[in-house]
Amino acid sequence: MKNSILKITLFTFIILFTADIYSQRRAKKKADEDTKNWRYEIQCLNVASEGSYIVKIFSYSKKKNVAVEQSKKNAVHAVIFRGIPQNEVGCVRQPPLARHPNLQEKNRDFFDNFFSDNGDYQKFVTLTTDGAIAPGDRLKVGKREYKIGLIVSVDIAGLRKELEAAGIIKSLSSGF
Repeated sequence: MKNSILKITLFTFIILFTADIYSQRRAKKKADEDTKNWRYEIQCLNVASEGSYIVKIFSYSKKKNVAVEQSKKNAVHAVIFRGIPQNEVGCVRQPPLARHPNLQEKNRDFFDNFFSDNGDYQKFVTLTTDGAIAPGDRLKVGKREYKIGLIVSVDIAGLRKELEAAGIIKSLSSGF
């Protein structure tokens, strides 16, 4: 009797564990799809220190947790390809690090690896509120989509150095 209960418990645990892993893989796949679209909005909140900015990044997704996962990627993508807009509180507009409009296409392999799960982009961005989302920053837009706002810090100086060392962008001292 105890043996059959143990088997049933073990079998149930294996089924639940497998379902959880499958769910996580589907979420990552969905996150990758959302990343390819690069749908986000960025607002500068403050200059954190020399070379770092605090920004609020709004990411869109059909699943709340996927939008949260993508916020860090989106913030780094914005710094490289879109720049940071200025605000009234002391943020000066930061142009994108990429000066060439087709830089991402030209260096597709580099950026696919850079923005992959566990990619190098993670070295240059941190969640400032440990991923906590303010009530006004979790919005349902449309029938099945969410707009999630998170505050992150982006190390622009470190990111620039990394991209220069990889030969992706030219250094500021090399001229235009």
